[in-house]
Amino acid sequence: MKDESAERGASHLEKGLGPLDATMIVVGSMIGSGIFITSAESSRLVGSPGWLLAAWAIAGLLTITGALCCAELAAMMPRAGGQYVFLREAYGGSVGFLFGWSLFLVIQTGTIAAVAVAFARFTGVLVPFVASDRYIVAPRSLVGGYAVSLSTEQLVAVILILLLTFTNTRGLRLGKLIQNTFTLTKTAALAALILVGLFLGWNHLSAAYTSAWWTPQANGWTPSGAQPGLQATGALALLMLLGRAMTGPLFAQSAWNNVTFMGSEVRDPGRNLPRALLAGCGLVVGLYLLANLAYVVTLPLPLMQKPPNSIATATMQAAIGPAGTVIMAAAIMISTFGCNNGLILAGARVTYAMARDRLFFRRVAQLNSRNVPAFALAVQGVWAALLTLPRTINTDAQTGAFTGYGNVYTQLLEYIIPADLVFYTLMVGTVIVLRRKAAAAQRPYRTPGYPFVPALYIILASLLTLDLIYLAPRTSGVGFLIVLTGLPVYFAWRRNK
Repeated sequence: MKDESAERGASHLEKGLGPLDATMIVVGSMIGSGIFITSAESSRLVGSPGWLLAAWAIAGLLTITGALCCAELAAMMPRAGGQYVFLREAYGGSVGFLFGWSLFLVIQTGTIAAVAVAFARFTGVLVPFVASDRYIVAPRSLVGGYAVSLSTEQLVAVILILLLTFTNTRGLRLGKLIQNTFTLTKTAALAALILVGLFLGWNHLSAAYTSAWWTPQANGWTPSGAQPGLQATGALALLMLLGRAMTGPLFAQSAWNNVTFMGSEVRDPGRNLPRALLAGCGLVVGLYLLANLAYVVTLPLPLMQKPPNSIATATMQAAIGPAGTVIMAAAIMISTFGCNNGLILAGARVTYAMARDRLFFRRVAQLNSRNVPAFALAVQGVWAALLTLPRTINTDAQTGAFTGYGNVYTQLLEYIIPADLVFYTLMVGTVIVLRRKAAAAQRPYRTPGYPFVPALYIILASLLTLDLIYLAPRTSGVGFLIVLTGLPVYFAWRRNK
């Protein structure tokens, strides 16, 4: 393995993150817009409150077991780039590069774009001028069912991305101040949603009382209705759709690994990185389960599945009246603002690490006078902002009639989810590989329950990946092709080293 002290000495990144800061990056990067939105689609796919909670619980199990394994790697190799470094050391430079390439091309930047547009969308609840159909530049058709536009909603998203990118170039101290402030605020807002739902919203017309918990067929659910064209029936169909219903929860719980991207900036990383990962993931998984319980005891199942705005907004409105919509919109704005700051802050460290290995533009490896990778932040910010502009042209499957515009980044994220899950699985597998490959390396923290904990994650994640590939072979295939576009890029950069 590469020498840690030499790498740290060459980078001059500031060790400015304490245990609270690291934990706030974990929590803040996880809590975005997903928990307030994705349960609607998940409840539609599984058709009952019990299986909805099961989808979130299994996703939480994956998150916790993944964090237990990642903590060993983070403490062992506290380097800029985190997961990129882990994969590079275990499987070679090409696998590490494909992860970093996918992260830059879609995973991190697409998520930044998605969270920024969610911020803008809920800004529109408070400021009606901000809307997806109020255009500064009207949609202009491109080839292959795509268009490009600039609405007031897209403009707000672009401004948010560029603003947070700029603030993070001003130094780690300002970036972590914004992160800590907004993470504490939005965690309190999520806790308030839970309390309002459980104590004020609880009623006997909710899904908890009027819907069957574990037999979705009793609620009018059918496999073909949830997934058109699905041939499986009975318990097998339910299990397959449970896997697909976990897509939203996994998206909402993703980015917990972002703190590892900043490993070289954490003080006493052998102690603080494992604590931050475990405390942060445990807190968020617990809050997410309680939030979904609040939805279940407040809303009837049909309203959970098709809320007028978001499932969180519908919960607040049912509990405290029309004011709940405004309150929830403000809470989601705070949440998405803080989430995007964490994503932007951490994500640039991966391209910085790749550039240090001469596998990305060399200028990206440079630090500014405030000891942050400002050019890496700028490249990431510009690409994420551009991803908010292209639109998909949606048409009716039967008539071909125009039905509206979608977002390209949403499509890209849907494509990349199975591939992203493969990278998480490879990272967990790295614990096993390095126990053999680098048996003598110092490990300040060891994964408890080894090898059963990593084996559990690998089995569950592999089954889920196969399920998603089977249910959505076209989108999954495109996602893996996106990842593989990095191979010629990798060999081109290798030749120019």
